[in-house]
Amino acid sequence: MMSDTRPLRSVTPTIDIYIKLAQYPILCDLIRVRMREELFRRGIITQKEFESEVKRKAMESQRREGLMDPYSQEEANIWNKRKERIRDFQTDAYFANNLGSPVLEAIIDEVLYSQPSTSHGPELKFNPEIAPWELLFQQGEIYETLPPQEQEQVHHHLQEIKVVLIKRMISDQLPFIAVAKQVFVMSDLRRIYQRLIGTGKIGGKAAGMMLAWRILQQKDPEFGPDMSNQVGIPDSYFIGSEVIYEFRLANKLNNFMNQKYRPLDEIRKQYPVAVQAHLDGQFSEAVVDQLREVLMHMGNDPLIVRSSSLLEDNFGFSFAGKYHSYFLPNQASFEENLAALLEAIKRIYASTLNPDALLYRRHHGLIDYDERMAILLQRVRGKQYGRYFMPTLAGVAFSQNPFRWNAKIRREDGFIRLVWGLGTRAVDRVENDFPRMIALSHPRLRPETTARAIRQYSQWHVDLIDLEDNTFKTMPVRDVLKPDYPELRYIASQDKGDYLQSIMAAGMVKPSDRLVLTFDTLTKDAQFVKLLRTALRRLESGYKTPVDTEFTVEIVENYPYPDYKLHILQCRPLSQRTDEQTAVPIPTDIPEPDTLFRAYEMVPDGRAEGVRYIIFVDPEAYYTIPDTATRSDLGRAIGHLNKLLEDEIFILMGPGRWGSTNIELGVPVSYADIYNTKVLIEMAVVKDGQSPELSYGTHFFQDLVESGIYSLPLHLGDGKGLFNWDFFRNAPNCLSSISPKDARLADYLKVIDVTAVAGDHRRVNILMNGITDEAIAFLVTGEWPRNDTKKGQVSHF
Repeated sequence: MMSDTRPLRSVTPTIDIYIKLAQYPILCDLIRVRMREELFRRGIITQKEFESEVKRKAMESQRREGLMDPYSQEEANIWNKRKERIRDFQTDAYFANNLGSPVLEAIIDEVLYSQPSTSHGPELKFNPEIAPWELLFQQGEIYETLPPQEQEQVHHHLQEIKVVLIKRMISDQLPFIAVAKQVFVMSDLRRIYQRLIGTGKIGGKAAGMMLAWRILQQKDPEFGPDMSNQVGIPDSYFIGSEVIYEFRLANKLNNFMNQKYRPLDEIRKQYPVAVQAHLDGQFSEAVVDQLREVLMHMGNDPLIVRSSSLLEDNFGFSFAGKYHSYFLPNQASFEENLAALLEAIKRIYASTLNPDALLYRRHHGLIDYDERMAILLQRVRGKQYGRYFMPTLAGVAFSQNPFRWNAKIRREDGFIRLVWGLGTRAVDRVENDFPRMIALSHPRLRPETTARAIRQYSQWHVDLIDLEDNTFKTMPVRDVLKPDYPELRYIASQDKGDYLQSIMAAGMVKPSDRLVLTFDTLTKDAQFVKLLRTALRRLESGYKTPVDTEFTVEIVENYPYPDYKLHILQCRPLSQRTDEQTAVPIPTDIPEPDTLFRAYEMVPDGRAEGVRYIIFVDPEAYYTIPDTATRSDLGRAIGHLNKLLEDEIFILMGPGRWGSTNIELGVPVSYADIYNTKVLIEMAVVKDGQSPELSYGTHFFQDLVESGIYSLPLHLGDGKGLFNWDFFRNAPNCLSSISPKDARLADYLKVIDVTAVAGDHRRVNILMNGITDEAIAFLVTGEWPRNDTKKGQVSHF
């Protein structure tokens, strides 16, 4: 009679699990530990609830066995043994009823293969693609500790292990992997894994921060002097990109996933509903418990909760400013701080459905991508000053400087926008406020030259955290900055009226003195400039493409000169236009009647040819608009025209700062209102012979670059350029025929059809030469396609 070799099987799932585990009498304890971890991780039951059940059932079993006083009638070792057995029974039951045999088989395989090979031979004994986490980490760590000669033999296996780990929890983008596998070490990858909450990847923003930090930590002489001690990152945790799926599934929010295919007006209308639905949702106990542990680790230090989607800050599209981030002062009770943290995460999840983000994705051909949002939790870098908390220095830095306000400036040395306080004022277009613009090739060379202009185009407000009020605030600099501020001499100068005086020592400043944030002492310090310039060069070299990065800098007092500590907050490839590989020649023989304008400052490289429509907001008329409602309507009307003229080549011209949060400073538009334009021209009235602050480096400017839109400042009244007022003011206005519902705004908003003014075969060409800092717009005759929608091409790495 033949023996039955089929595996033992029962009629109940729990006994199936028990039979499988009985085949591993030594390893079953470790297997059950992993089974419980999986139950807790998936939120099937929390560890607290599980242990409470174990205790209750253990006491019930005591009573069944005749123990009436379980605390005094049973010794501690017996009681613990009883609980261990009940714990095993409960583990098997929960696992069988919720996860089943296939998941158990995977855990058994993981445990069986959890002992890495110590062989130094060329063959790897397992498949990294399906290997458990711990096996990958341990095997990679063994390879990294080998002597150089032996490590060379297994280098290809080490690379494969790194790539598998990078794809599992960081990014599956091939350009990112190509860089990351060369610079990450196993301890970096284990650190990320240990700080990962839930499952999935850590997202683009977190990935860029970690990669930039590791590039700057390299100590190989090939990369120059060691700067690893001068560079750090904030204390960080990561919520995996799969948690948003679990959250939406548990709270029945999947109905919002088709929002991206709706018309823009419907998206805008439904967005507040989507936000409230997310706020009403609840996280699993497993996620909440892990976030409790994070808060316990962070204490009462202020936090920032940052979006980190898989599409964000990647080697393709930056999504700059499209998703939300939130500062949490973290000064209330523990439960209140936890509630604030959970709300911030929900709001970031909801921001994946905001109109600007969805339109950005649609415009860049990304709408069908299943966007997944991870979360980056960070301790805010900074220090306390009285009741306030903020960094001394923060900003955004670029390894290439595309705008030069002086011919001496070298593009390749980079450029920074620097502020005092939280860096939000460096990346957002804010009301009547100006970060310090520093060209790192010539840091002391300012766009402004007179004391009056420097004062006018300086930082007037500071973003900070008020610890006493437990809130994020924007406050006037004069209300916060006092003579006792420890780093005063590095960031401020004394306002003496006709001139600004550097502060040599704190004692020379009186409470009544007027202060201006100039950062002049820093720009004179070669060590500070070298730190930023060197970091940017190394990052560009490591990424193999220009980059931009957000940062804070800590000033460390030392004698006789201070030291500086750079903290990387995020880093991403810098989008650049590639449609102009050579300088555009500027013609000198254009008749004056055919010339619409000439500009000679802050000119990019490029061209816009065959422009038929000009959307023109007269600066003088705009500032006579009597109410903010009309100005808001004007912004909406431009959004209507942006859609109606999407198959035509058109440009936008208007006063002040496009995209400013202050309606007094410029037309209130967002990316969704201007993304089809070819050129966005900011018409600025120059005062005191000086140029207003550049938009370069803001999130709004990044949108323009990535959409192939040229940004051109036009300084009126500086005595250098030319502007053909007769053409713009005398041209017929075809606003009412193109957008009848906006006809009432015709006094402020003009749509010029060039063919109606100059003839059917006439168009406008705009040529821009960044080397000579010169641009010209002029009428030209030619044969033109009826609907040529080609835009400037953008290179995305």
